[in-house]
Amino acid sequence: MKLLRFGPAGQEKPGILDGDGNIRDLSGKVDDFAGASVSLEALDQIRALDLGALSVVENPGRIGCPLASVPNFYCIGLNYALHAKESNMPEPPEPILFSKASTALSGPFDPVIIPRTSVKSDWEVELGVVIGKTALYVSEDDALDYVAGYCTVNDVSERSFQFDHQGQWIKGKSAPTFGPVGPYLVTADEVSDPQNLRVSLDLNGETVQDSSTDDMIFTVRQIISHMSQFMELMPGDIIATGTPSGVGLGMKPPRFLKPGDVMEVEVEGLGRQRQETVAAG
Repeated sequence: MKLLRFGPAGQEKPGILDGDGNIRDLSGKVDDFAGASVSLEALDQIRALDLGALSVVENPGRIGCPLASVPNFYCIGLNYALHAKESNMPEPPEPILFSKASTALSGPFDPVIIPRTSVKSDWEVELGVVIGKTALYVSEDDALDYVAGYCTVNDVSERSFQFDHQGQWIKGKSAPTFGPVGPYLVTADEVSDPQNLRVSLDLNGETVQDSSTDDMIFTVRQIISHMSQFMELMPGDIIATGTPSGVGLGMKPPRFLKPGDVMEVEVEGLGRQRQETVAAG
């Protein structure tokens, strides 16, 4: 299933894409997509619905983030071999984990706002993983059984905030609109192998990131299992699993976002995003 939310910001309705590419309205059938509403049990209830009986949304307008909110927005750093190399950093011996503020969550076609004091805003296409049931002390063999679905994520980052200020990376990851997600939450049964997906990002029509999740240092299985040894993952949690090479920080000379830039972001089978950058007011 491809689940999505449509409508003006703050007034989105839940929907599902049918086999003909039409959006069907799930209003009244399910709660807004967040937390327990994207648990594996909740997804099974949606599968049981007769889509033909749901009204077609003729003019959906804006497509919002497929998740209304998230309990936690986790990220994995330096998780592609070539990205670690371009960053002049060694491959980590275990997953580097940090958080992104949930207030960074944004729609896939909404503008990305460059913060007032930003000098090094950057792009990062990533495979997003949404947790579907409580996960604690999970084995690698069982880890994918805890996945509700997958989505495209742009882990927008401000490198000066991230590296030039004291504290954790969360400072450079959490500005409003720095977490575009979607356009769809694609349920796990539609992704046969999360380690064989093309990930790409075009900046102003130029492809700057073009890789595959097979370059990940730690697989989705390994990431979920590892995280669950230290914390309890909850339904609706999202994990951005790292970015491939081609970020602005790794270019020679480095290249960063400026107002008017256009990012087009895609993970194979999960949908394509488009964001224009604007200056903060």
